Amino acid sequence: MNKLGNTIRAAVKEKQTVARDGTAVLDLIDGVKFLETKNVMTRNGVTTELFKNYEVDIKHMIHVVFRPGGIAAWNLHMGQTDHIFATMGTLRVVLYDDRIESPTHGKLNNLILSPQRPALLVIPPRVWHGVQNLETKESGFINFFDNAFSHEDPDNWRLPFDSDLIPYRFK
Repeated sequence: MNKLGNTIRAAVKEKQTVARDGTAVLDLIDGVKFLETKNVMTRNGVTTELFKNYEVDIKHMIHVVFRPGGIAAWNLHMGQTDHIFATMGTLRVVLYDDRIESPTHGKLNNLILSPQRPALLVIPPRVWHGVQNLETKESGFINFFDNAFSHEDPDNWRLPFDSDLIPYRFK
C-alpha cells in the first residue's frame, strides 16, 4: 500500500474542467457564454465558424493584435455586449462580476482562448474584463459588438490592470 507524505495535506484536488464529450465544464458568471465550436479540416485548409446567432444584430467589429505579454485590463461597458474570438496565439481573459444585483456578484472567471480549441466568449454589459497575451509572440482576437462604437461618447470604462478594486493580479 502506497503512503503519501505530508505534502498531500497542502495539495488541492482539481475540479472537473472537461466533460466526457470534450466540452469545457465551466462555472460562469451570470450572463457570460462560452460557446465552443470546431475547426473543420477542408481540402485546402481549416474553416472555423465564429458566430451563428441571428438574434444579435452586429453593429461593430474590431481585430486586436497583442504584443507578447500584453495586457488590456480592466475594461467595462454599460450597454454593450462583447463577443470575443481568438484568432492567433493564446489569451487569458479574466472576468469579474461587480453587479450588485447579480446572482454571481463577486465571482471571477479565468478563461483561456485559443484557435486550437475555438470558442466564442460572450461578455454581457457591466462585467469587468481583462485580456492578456500568454505568448512570447503576437496573439490576436476578433471582438464584435451589438452597439456601434461612439467616438463622441464611448461606452468604455477603465481601471488599471493592477487595481485593488478587482481581486485578481495578472502575472
